[in-house]
Amino acid sequence: MRFLVLTIVALVSTAVCKAGDLSVIPPQVAVAGKTQAEWSQAWWQWAASFDMEESPVADRTGALCASGQQGPIWFLAGTYGTQRTVRTCEVPKGKYLFFPLINYVVFPRAGSSKLTCDDAIEMAREITNDPSALIFELDGKTIPEMGKHRQRSPGCFNLAAKDSDGAQLFPSAANGYYVMLKPLSVGTHTINFGGILSDMSQAVTYTLIVR
Repeated sequence: MRFLVLTIVALVSTAVCKAGDLSVIPPQVAVAGKTQAEWSQAWWQWAASFDMEESPVADRTGALCASGQQGPIWFLAGTYGTQRTVRTCEVPKGKYLFFPLINYVVFPRAGSSKLTCDDAIEMAREITNDPSALIFELDGKTIPEMGKHRQRSPGCFNLAAKDSDGAQLFPSAANGYYVMLKPLSVGTHTINFGGILSDMSQAVTYTLIVR
């Protein structure tokens, strides 16, 4: 864990600015007709829609970053596990970007006891309480107070909603810390993000080529 702490701290530059100085949308502001809590649910349904070998979350390079993207919001993936991940991704101009600093989803597992919606919501909340680090940096500028960007899924949902076979993973519930960015200018941008919870961590760097 010390390595991940050092890795995440290394993502932070000395330049710190207010959220209003960048393209960050306040967490309570809806985008494209949905609250950011609703987008956090949609992000999980997108992330869960891939087999492991085709998953943008498992991808180490960014080659799969365009998979499953649709509409005005472009999802950026976190990671599985704690290994530092560096990706390059081409993004169409005019797209909002939405991604988790760190997040967690609870869902019913085969062979386990019956999971209630209330249990799933509470478990997701407990697991994502009290992060020891939350980092977001865009083009060398770091935004503080990322704890204000916590979102929980509205109620419970079917994590497998995008499964073509009609699979059901209900009740699922998610909680975590997310950033919604206004569309970036055409050109190349660098995003660093990550977080540390008591039982999990992630550290991700994206080079975004907006065209």
